[in-house]
Order: sequence, then structure tokens, then C-alpha cells
Amino acid sequence: MNISVRNVFLEVDDHDAALAFYRDALGFEVRQDVAMEGARWLTVGPKSQPDLGIVLQTVGVARSPEDAQTLRELLAKGVLSGLVLSTDDVDAVFESVRASGAEVLQEPMDMPYGPRECEFRDPAGNQVRFSQAPKG
Repeated sequence: MNISVRNVFLEVDDHDAALAFYRDALGFEVRQDVAMEGARWLTVGPKSQPDLGIVLQTVGVARSPEDAQTLRELLAKGVLSGLVLSTDDVDAVFESVRASGAEVLQEPMDMPYGPRECEFRDPAGNQVRFSQAPKG
């Protein structure tokens, strides 16, 4: 049996700002853009992984009003989970993403558990970490 990741979902409150981050700053392809009944699902992904979709969905979609409000509050605080992306050059990615104006959470550093990593917040507050495998 073979299992792989097809889609991951992130809550966003401004799809145009998210698009500027994921498409323009990271270079991801836009795979799908669907708007329906006051919600939007914008799917992006790295060109090198055509089967992987990162779905940027309207915060709180298909949730009760109370749960949607809770998600909006957690997103505003920046405490929802995010993504860890692999790269072969964390320092170059850091400079490129920082130049886009994204909020820096961690500058590139060698982690005690091996990889070199940096971290940002996307425009909605989701954490996006970049990890480079140790050399050698």
C-alpha cells in the first residue's frame, strides 16, 4: 500500500495577501481558485511537487459561527500550526522571503537536531518554517 500527502489546509483571512506570499515570494504555482457561498479555496504548490496542494481556505469555512470566531481569534494571534518546507539553501530563501516583507520569526540557524532552519509568518499569521538538511 502506498500513501502520500495530497492536500494540506491553512486558514487565511486575506487570499490576495496569501497569494502574494505563496505565489510571488515563494514561487508556488496557483493550481485552483474556487469561490463559493462567501468562501474561497486557493490551492498553491511547488512546481517540483505537482501532486501536492496547499489549500488556503477562508478562515472558519464550514464551521459553526462560534468555532469560526475562535479560529479567527487564534489566527490573529498567530498560534495556529503552519508548514515546514524543505530547501537546499535556507540562507537564500531567508533573504528572498524577508525582502517580500514577511514577518521574520527566526533567522537562519543551525539547529541542535541537525538541519539549518529559518521561520516566517505568512500574512494570515501561519508559521512557515524552511529547513535545509545537514551537509555531509
